[in-house]
Amino acid sequence: MQSTTPRTTQQWQAADSAHFLHPFTDFKGLARKGSRIIERADNIYLWDSDGAKILDAMSGLWCVNVGYGQQALVDAAAKQMQQLPFYNAFFQTATPPAIALAELLADVAPGFGHVFFSGSGSEGNDTIVRMVRRYWDVMGQPERTVIISRHNAYHGSTMAGASLGGMAGMHAQGGLPIPGITHIEQPYWWDHGRPAGLTRDEFGLKAARWLEDRILEIGADKVAAFIGEPVQGAGGVIIPPATYWPEIERICRKHGILLVADEVITGFGRTGRWFGSETMGFKPDLMTFAKGVTSGYIPLGGVLVGDRVAEALIERGGEFNHGYTYSGHPVACAVALANIGLIRELGLVERVHDDVGPYLAAHYRELAQHPLVGDAETCGLMGALLLVKDKAADPRDSQPFAESVEIGMACRAHCFREGLIMRAVGDRMIIAPPLVITRAQIDEMVALIRRCLDLTLAQARREGWAR
Repeated sequence: MQSTTPRTTQQWQAADSAHFLHPFTDFKGLARKGSRIIERADNIYLWDSDGAKILDAMSGLWCVNVGYGQQALVDAAAKQMQQLPFYNAFFQTATPPAIALAELLADVAPGFGHVFFSGSGSEGNDTIVRMVRRYWDVMGQPERTVIISRHNAYHGSTMAGASLGGMAGMHAQGGLPIPGITHIEQPYWWDHGRPAGLTRDEFGLKAARWLEDRILEIGADKVAAFIGEPVQGAGGVIIPPATYWPEIERICRKHGILLVADEVITGFGRTGRWFGSETMGFKPDLMTFAKGVTSGYIPLGGVLVGDRVAEALIERGGEFNHGYTYSGHPVACAVALANIGLIRELGLVERVHDDVGPYLAAHYRELAQHPLVGDAETCGLMGALLLVKDKAADPRDSQPFAESVEIGMACRAHCFREGLIMRAVGDRMIIAPPLVITRAQIDEMVALIRRCLDLTLAQARREGWAR
């Protein structure tokens, strides 16, 4: 059967289970169930092979910031493919789209005058490992190799990226983490601050000082960098207290350690600023980016390199023995140029900050009153609802569901049936809708969320999981 021949959902599912190994998937379990086949998209909506319309509250995979169907991005890709579909950045060669994009990124990220391109966020974080260790080599401190990250962080799926991440399930496969990477606890008030009776701001300072404890344990002269997502995305939209990141930066500066922000999810307007580190009030030395740089229309990633690191690598480093076939891919860079131009033209960063971000936050404050919701948080156009078994007036007294219940997965199943893509991370239900979403569409999305919460609560009571 040719790929262009129309097929039924069942035919697509059969071919899928026969040949396609999906990421983060129980292959056998998916083959029994069958994949959902997405055939087209427009704005913030998807349509599957059965014709069902779905509101995509996750922007694909955190990436479709400008929404689906933007002709300017399609045209940019087509034009570049006709003119120069590919050339590499090796052999002292460059292409105009790669140069122009590097120049534009320096404009939207002041203080980051240089960029190293990759094909994805995972590759970008592999580059981080190589780059920070090379930096300390050329600075005459080659013993500074240890990189500190956090439990429940996500920094990609390559060997280095998955090692930087703190996902226990990933570390259980493949002999991870690789040497020279260690982890501290995440700044999750619900798990660590609430039981101790700390306010969120008090907990933010306490959580940041876990970094200093680890630095002193290892020895500052052995530590190369600390890496973190401004808001932990795949970990459940963990929004740190306002006190956390400024204290992290103070500690890094005190001990002379490089500070790395993984902006793969939080970059390009997601939090209401161009980058999440701006929202959280700190200035990193390096920033990883991907996803929103092209709105997912074509793969592209990289590292924005701050002036301190760039100067050392350029003036002292000699040849940097690292790179990728698709570093600075001309078509990807052309699409990124069009995408950033569109973000500016539509004023999406300002719109998230001043309009739809606060509007979503107001709706989430209302959802916080739902009997199933123990906590509701947003940051720009990222949001999380914590589902609890026994809700109390004081959140510190609310009781969680047993892990065996998998309440998040139960809620996600209701979302899928009701035409809403909302992600479950443990007991946290998370969203990150396209930045083009309107107030009317937020109303529509929140109504669907409320309906799915009601259905989940009814199921929990029916199954005896909750009263």
